[in-house]
Amino acid sequence: MKARQKPGVVFQPAVHQSLQRGIAKLVGAIRPTLGPVACGVAIDPLNSAETLPEYLDSGGLIARRIIELPNRNEDMGAMLVRAMLVRQYERIGDGTATAAVLFDAIFTAGLRYIAAGGNAAQFRRHLEAALPLLLDELDRMARPLEGRSALTRLALSLCHDAEMADLLGESFDMIGEFGRLEIREDYGRVLRREYVEGTYYYTGLFSRALLPNDAATTITFENPAIFVCDFEVDDHRELFPVLQTAHAAGVRALIIIARNLSDKAVSLLVANNKLDTFKVIAVRLPGLNQDERIAALEDLGRLTGAKPLLKITGDTPEQVTAADFGQARRVWADMRTFGVVGGQGNPRQLREHLQRLQTSYQKMQDVDDRRRIQERIGTLLGGSVTLWVGGFTEPDMNARKALAERAVLAMRSALEGGVVPGAGIALLQCQAMLERRLPPAKDADERAAYRILIEALGAPARTILHNAGYDPSEIIAQIQYEGADAGFDVLTDRLVNLREAGILDSVLIVKASLRNAITTAALALTIDSLVHIARPEIVGQPQ
Repeated sequence: MKARQKPGVVFQPAVHQSLQRGIAKLVGAIRPTLGPVACGVAIDPLNSAETLPEYLDSGGLIARRIIELPNRNEDMGAMLVRAMLVRQYERIGDGTATAAVLFDAIFTAGLRYIAAGGNAAQFRRHLEAALPLLLDELDRMARPLEGRSALTRLALSLCHDAEMADLLGESFDMIGEFGRLEIREDYGRVLRREYVEGTYYYTGLFSRALLPNDAATTITFENPAIFVCDFEVDDHRELFPVLQTAHAAGVRALIIIARNLSDKAVSLLVANNKLDTFKVIAVRLPGLNQDERIAALEDLGRLTGAKPLLKITGDTPEQVTAADFGQARRVWADMRTFGVVGGQGNPRQLREHLQRLQTSYQKMQDVDDRRRIQERIGTLLGGSVTLWVGGFTEPDMNARKALAERAVLAMRSALEGGVVPGAGIALLQCQAMLERRLPPAKDADERAAYRILIEALGAPARTILHNAGYDPSEIIAQIQYEGADAGFDVLTDRLVNLREAGILDSVLIVKASLRNAITTAALALTIDSLVHIARPEIVGQPQ
């Protein structure tokens, strides 16, 4: 039984002290994971049946696993950081350890300044005012990512697995920023790549009876006509106009894409399926809800040139004409999937449709909405890659799969926004811009904000070096002496040109880490009291 927790209000200075302790505990669990030579974190298994602890090296996953701290005041600080990191992890997939280290550096130094008499509200205002300047500086450093070798080097800096990096570099060189790339588990011990031509969807045939024989699992039609609708065909007679129109137009192979067909409607298609003169199959319209189905209708229409018939607009099968049929070079289907190769839609209209989707993708803020649009674009572009990830054991396989998924998200963002020098050096190079603004600043809170940010911008680079066992002060001095794009490769133990060595970071990820760290730290520094509500006794749960 859990003891009843009473309501209460906590005031300063206990607020800042408690928040700092909670933040330090959560960031302390994540800090060791930053960098290519870093430690992991062992966490008790979530499933009581498991006996081995879970080993994690991702800041986002570690934050998600930490649900609550025993002390309610400290828990508020920890959960503030956790929310920031989980949000970044779900949206971008990387940069969470960098964000945690930046946040801790800004918050800890900011607390000392406020305790010494600084104005918290004004200090927050100057922190937030400096953020656009830093983001602009990162944009100035960014360079586009082009070519397979550059993609492979970036992938290697993300996953530190030469075999995986080579496959990811090759894959993204083929499919580009929006291309379809799926990561799947494989029970072999090696990685392998599979390329699928054309477009495919995770819906299949309505019935196995539509296959030519029981032994076959996939049916393929060459140069078929394609009829697309969102009808639920309960009466098989509703298909008569579609079949008659196809026969009148001399169609030899027909694909019907519909929301649902009754058993009698399927039987009608089987009876008309004369493989020597006329072939017909029916597949389910993709989509789990109305919005997804409408999107699939629009995409299939643009891809194949079909005019989708919609029940909501009053369309009926009786009004179908041969002009409503789309075309494709090849269509294949099985019980779970179907694919379209060489859709014959209008190329200009398809390009315009893709451009509208890409514009929507750039404007979307919701993670799930962006993912859905990205998947639509990748599907319409045609051609996809499946990366099969194996391992010696199931935990090893799961860890490699998670690593590959994080690398894929980071590479997409790098292709979208460009790259900057990695290993924390891009943030370190932003110090010079703030140092130039420091002398003209007259306000004490503004000067304090600049000084604290200058120090905090070096925290990720120092942490990476410290985690690898080096003296950060000595090496950072060497890096600053060498100039732009110089950095230290902890894997080879030498100073290198980061761009030439492929030690790069996605500018979008670095900007997200910086934005989240500064805005969240600025908010945390202006928390003046904590309010706890009563929690009732929970019977049957351990304390």
